[in-house]
Amino acid sequence: MTKDYLIKGTAGENQIRVFGAVTTNLVQKSIDLHHTSPTVSVAMGRLLTAGALMGAMMKGNDELLTLKILGEGDLQGILVTADANGAVKGYPYVKQLKPDPFEAINIASAIGNGSLTVIKDIGLKEPYVGYSPLVTGEIAEDLTYYYAKSEQIPTSVSLGVLLESEQRVKQAGGFIIQLMPDTEEKIISELEQALSQMPSMTKLLEAGQSPEVIFSDLFKNLGFKVNETKELKYHCNCSLEKVTKALISLGLKEIEAMIAENESIEMHCDFCETNYPFTSNQLKTIAQEIKKN
Repeated sequence: MTKDYLIKGTAGENQIRVFGAVTTNLVQKSIDLHHTSPTVSVAMGRLLTAGALMGAMMKGNDELLTLKILGEGDLQGILVTADANGAVKGYPYVKQLKPDPFEAINIASAIGNGSLTVIKDIGLKEPYVGYSPLVTGEIAEDLTYYYAKSEQIPTSVSLGVLLESEQRVKQAGGFIIQLMPDTEEKIISELEQALSQMPSMTKLLEAGQSPEVIFSDLFKNLGFKVNETKELKYHCNCSLEKVTKALISLGLKEIEAMIAENESIEMHCDFCETNYPFTSNQLKTIAQEIKKN
């Protein structure tokens, strides 16, 4: 099985920066974990791909990107996080839409009117939070609009997820192209013309084209080169230790109330669907540790 990967590159005498990704396996893993219906699978796959691409723009190993879509439609929302090392994860607020025929996927209708929030935690006291309304619900167009309005960066975003059955991904991937400050007008004009003649990402994926081939064709007159290649993966870093810390953060009073009910509880990770059970005796031990400290 071909691994998922991302490339970073430049074109137009370094006046254009590009990010391209193949995300077939990580989108498939998301479907396998969350058991999503077709429309949810495609929407989730697009935002996971966007997360992988935007995560590659982060610089530090501890920096974290979060993308959140909230909508008034039946899908309600999607949350994705990604880092600079190629790890991405996410979950939909609603896993199954009914009806959701495989032949009639409609992302915009499923999301409805709503908002896109971009959170960048780069180690400062407060994270950067950007916000924009959803303009189409198609995700790629919404991200293009976000970059133009919130970050003032001329950007083209293309995302695609091609399903071969209700539960199987044939191809998934996408790209982000951005102009650097003071890009020459002739380069902008050439890029705009090339993009206007470009097939949709779904058609490119269906043809089996890699990011390298897509960019080589797109930038045939603009000198495209690959600067870095990185493996991508769906990865959740939850653990018993982290979940226990989250439980402790609820406070002694809350934990003692659980103990008084003499019931075991279960903490759940929405990203990887792992359950972490805690018995009444384990809760008592945690309460004792809190008192000690």
